Amino acid sequence: MAAFDALHDDAPRWRDVIVAIAAEHSSQPVRQMSEGTVLVGLVGQELVVKLYPPFLRDHFAFEQATLPRLSGRLQVPTPKLLASGEREGWPFVVMTQLSGEPLTAVWPTLDEAQKCALLKSLGALAAQVHALPVGELSTLSQPWAAFVHAQRQRCRHRQQRTGLPPQLLDRLDAFVQGDLPTGPEVILTGEYTPMNLLAHQGRLAGMFDFGDGLVGPRQYDWLGPLCFLAAGHAARCEAFFTGYGVQPDAAQRLQLLRLMLLHRYSNLHAQIAWPGWQQAGSFEELAALIWP
Repeated sequence: MAAFDALHDDAPRWRDVIVAIAAEHSSQPVRQMSEGTVLVGLVGQELVVKLYPPFLRDHFAFEQATLPRLSGRLQVPTPKLLASGEREGWPFVVMTQLSGEPLTAVWPTLDEAQKCALLKSLGALAAQVHALPVGELSTLSQPWAAFVHAQRQRCRHRQQRTGLPPQLLDRLDAFVQGDLPTGPEVILTGEYTPMNLLAHQGRLAGMFDFGDGLVGPRQYDWLGPLCFLAAGHAARCEAFFTGYGVQPDAAQRLQLLRLMLLHRYSNLHAQIAWPGWQQAGSFEELAALIWP
């Protein structure tokens, strides 16, 4: 990990690898290097090269299998897989580049009606993905029960580190042992967040980044929109659920809150876009506050 971090922060050391892979598939230059868990280069306006460190080979395998499963089957574009391979033990994919602006930049410019309309579309998009057959992805994902067990084991440590308010931390251990959503296992992309969505003229224009996906109950994928985009707004929550085609009750929203605490990237301070949530005296109060 330390060696990868050092490499990641020294773009000239890995730019040549990205350039070499890109040159095999395009005459266009690498115009931008993108920072993240993996190494990403944008090639002209057409291609993306994504290079994974060896310890994220499972992410590569899941994304490699997910891209063709989603491409052309949804209401918004997703990248098309063009090639995959390996360079000195580092797997890579080459895929098409999507057009549109990051939703992180577009969202603050939308009025409330536009935000609700976009959330309704996002709910419908998630439902479309969840209706697709899981296929071989089930063999490329950690079994859901094993994932939940591991997340419960490390939950307190993570929530302490990320600053869960003391009055909630005191109730954490018992709360996360409670019921979780159940149901048929679906493709969980985990990417219905503004960081992995593109928009154009106030509408969804693309979705990308599926390396950290899972296979499990559909509710896990609801967390991104409900935390980053809808928290605290009843109309926005209603719009997302309407688009998806469900109406969760209070008990189900407590299950969602457990999932949020057990999420592999759980950090409530970064994920709940509603001021004052830290004052909630219980998880029941918190669920009612952020998902009214």
